[in-house]
Amino acid sequence: MLHEESYNRSDLVRYRLETASDDIKAAELLLDNDSYKAANNRAYYAIYHAVSAVHALSGKAYKRHKDALGNFNKEFIRTGVFNSSFGRKISEAEKIRHASDYDDFYIAVKADVVTQLDNAKEIVSVLADYCMSQLESL
Repeated sequence: MLHEESYNRSDLVRYRLETASDDIKAAELLLDNDSYKAANNRAYYAIYHAVSAVHALSGKAYKRHKDALGNFNKEFIRTGVFNSSFGRKISEAEKIRHASDYDDFYIAVKADVVTQLDNAKEIVSVLADYCMSQLESL
């Protein structure tokens, strides 16, 4: 476990991107094993960790998902840094994750989970590329 003072911003960005990648792998395994609700959860968390990596570039961190996603939308979607479709996909991923985790009678369907995972892969890939290009310029 790293202590806060023993890492720099670059390390944190890379760690969060690695976590996002691990979440994608976990979502794929869960999907392959028909654990659709859990796959939705991991796909969402992949997005969340990639968004958190982008925030880490400027030293920002948020305790609540709502704040991290809201500020990402404000600072990166509305300003055109990232395509507006990402904002919609991220919002949808959050809703699906919440339903999968908390709604007693939510039924996760494989085709929808595949879409959720594909969206997560796309978002994580684009955000990872962005983070790495920003780290190169630091």
